[in-house]
Amino acid sequence: MRQVKISAKITYCRLDELHSDEKNAIEAAKKACSSAYAPYSHFHVGAAVLLDNGTIVVGANQENAAYPSGLCAERVALFAAASQYPQQKAVLLAIAACNDKGAFTEHAISPCGACRQVMLETEKRFQLPLKVLLYGASEIVCIESAQDLLPLAFTEAK
Repeated sequence: MRQVKISAKITYCRLDELHSDEKNAIEAAKKACSSAYAPYSHFHVGAAVLLDNGTIVVGANQENAAYPSGLCAERVALFAAASQYPQQKAVLLAIAACNDKGAFTEHAISPCGACRQVMLETEKRFQLPLKVLLYGASEIVCIESAQDLLPLAFTEAK
């Protein structure tokens, strides 16, 4: 038997402690929440991908009565960025969520497992850590690499 300790570095911060490009990505994610189609959960999620050329690509969750045909905001944004700007590296992903009335969650929300896997694949594709910012009205969670969100990720057989 072998035991392995897995750890992740997570930093909690405020908006005024972030760089301007990080603040812009968070604001874009917050704005993207208004594009969510969430008639079932009433949970509006927005995501913004910052590319290495400074472009920000947004996405919002899209629900469907034939669950699980919908798609999370994170994957909408990452797939849109990859299809529209295939040569540009994704360097940051910001995520925010609010209710039907536009009130943002007090604490940061965390991506689902499927989104974490796609985020990790994005890191692998570009051989570059994908910084993740999880927005909450009272705190922002900063994660330097998507790998920290999914340490035992599914990968190709070696």
